[in-house]
Amino acid sequence: MTRPSTPVFRSLSPCLIFPLLLGATALGCGDEGEPYQPKQPPQGVKANLPPVPTVTKSPMKDGDAYTVWGASYSLRSRVYHNDVAGKDLKVTGYIVATNLAEAPKCAVHATGKEDPPDCQAPIPTFWLADSKDAKPEDSIKVLGWASNFAQLYDAVNEYRKRRARKKTDAEPLQDNFWGVKLPYPLPGPGAKVTVTGNYSTAFTRATSGTEADPIMGILTYDGIEYLEEPPELATLPGMRP
Repeated sequence: MTRPSTPVFRSLSPCLIFPLLLGATALGCGDEGEPYQPKQPPQGVKANLPPVPTVTKSPMKDGDAYTVWGASYSLRSRVYHNDVAGKDLKVTGYIVATNLAEAPKCAVHATGKEDPPDCQAPIPTFWLADSKDAKPEDSIKVLGWASNFAQLYDAVNEYRKRRARKKTDAEPLQDNFWGVKLPYPLPGPGAKVTVTGNYSTAFTRATSGTEADPIMGILTYDGIEYLEEPPELATLPGMRP
């Protein structure tokens, strides 16, 4: 049998092993250099930083009513969502737009007459915001105050007669389909109002389908109080101003 070879270190002299180990240690611990010395910035030098921005906090409520910002913020909030979603609320703001001018000619007529089968008419709508110059995308859409433009056609004519007779204490007309009282006067840009209704992300009352807005929400109309009336009476295309 062949005898196993002798390990290298066992065959070396002890006088040679120590220098080898010392050299390996030296190779693993290179020169660390000078230790870090913190330096102070020059005297009189200041950091050039932008000013702290001023963040304006919009009010959540106007009296016992929500502001538009307060209602929509709460709807998007994980903390306050359940306080407003699907609840009956009061929301105070300015009417910044309506879609009355967009009513197609086929839908502008007295009640008792049906729209033609191919008549595509939107649901009467107005938008509520915290300022008069706000954009519709920063506003809450209000639906459910009139089912179609025929209801508004009758209301325009009747409310004009009442205004001429200065009969402002008469009961508003009632929508024949939804049973709500049509606003008196009809909504117009520039009016400041408090609208009462159910606030949610969707409107489901219309037979034409569901409308949804998960960002600003939709207010399903139940009632309205005018704090400032519109500067002009509302009308529909084709009707005298």
